[in-house]
Amino acid sequence: MRKLEEVLQGIQPIDQALALQAQKRLDHLTKPKGSLGRLEELARRVVAITGNLRPKIEKKQILLFAADHGVVEEGVTLYPQEVTAQMVFNFLKGGAAINVLARQAGAEVEVFDLGVAFEFPELPGLKQAKLAHGTSNMAKGPAMSRDLAVSALEAGIEAAEAAIAQGADLLATGDMGIGNTTASSAILAAFSGLPVAEVTGRGTGIPDGIWERKVKVIEQALEVNSPDPADPLDVLSKVGGLEIAGIAGAALGGAFHRVPVILDGFISGAGGLVATRLQPLVGEYLFASHLSQEPGHKELLKLMSQRPLLNLDLRLGEGTGAALAMALVEAGVRILTEMATFKEAGVSQEAL
Repeated sequence: MRKLEEVLQGIQPIDQALALQAQKRLDHLTKPKGSLGRLEELARRVVAITGNLRPKIEKKQILLFAADHGVVEEGVTLYPQEVTAQMVFNFLKGGAAINVLARQAGAEVEVFDLGVAFEFPELPGLKQAKLAHGTSNMAKGPAMSRDLAVSALEAGIEAAEAAIAQGADLLATGDMGIGNTTASSAILAAFSGLPVAEVTGRGTGIPDGIWERKVKVIEQALEVNSPDPADPLDVLSKVGGLEIAGIAGAALGGAFHRVPVILDGFISGAGGLVATRLQPLVGEYLFASHLSQEPGHKELLKLMSQRPLLNLDLRLGEGTGAALAMALVEAGVRILTEMATFKEAGVSQEAL
């Protein structure tokens, strides 16, 4: 049995009975019932995910997957493909936005090369997991083989498992790959059936002419490949990306080991959508960090029944929104585990 199949079969529903117990404690803390709103929801969900009434968040890990996209040759982005590798070097030097926000969150960043079109030397902080030098041009045929898509999913599972084995109790996903909003829009269009123009945004800030070309290229990719929305692996292999598959795998791996996973924006959302289509129970283990400026992100979150925690007009990727949301998830857990109850504090409860 391949690793993917084992994980898909092994994911269990979260513990709703424990969630109710957590809510009972939350209701007896020194505050009006429900007054901490979604922080209480986050605490309740972490309890149900972990199976622990007094969970702790002691090690936060951001898994950043990098890969290139053959569709870039169609002129769908402002930036050349070399930027993917250049940004990987920037991540490793600690100079990118995700490094700054991870430091603020007290999180570690690990970078995984699943398919960058560049041969990296051995570098501290870089996990060598290259499966290909980018995907093929999906406008002319499948982005990758089905077997390659499975290998990328399994690489993501293994990344999550390694982090968890090293003590990570909160995971977040990030991405780097020039052209990956094109692949993410194609995945969303394939699963949702929505018009491509409605789910395709400006990515790195492309002007009208390039946006129109991007829409036509995605439409062409869907026509050429006819991805089957009932077969998530078919969609992923035909119009997806290696880093998107890695993110999906990380979501699966976190769910399998009962560790919460925070999704970043549109690209991470596409990975999360693939994961939930492969195994619907995964959605119970995911947290949507924010609503990005990409127009398709709102629809994507609807398909996963996810409600974003933040709305800051972000559109960078890298895991930046997920790093910010880590503080909120941790805050919810600390409220549950560190705040006193009325009885413990000797404070009178409501009279009625």
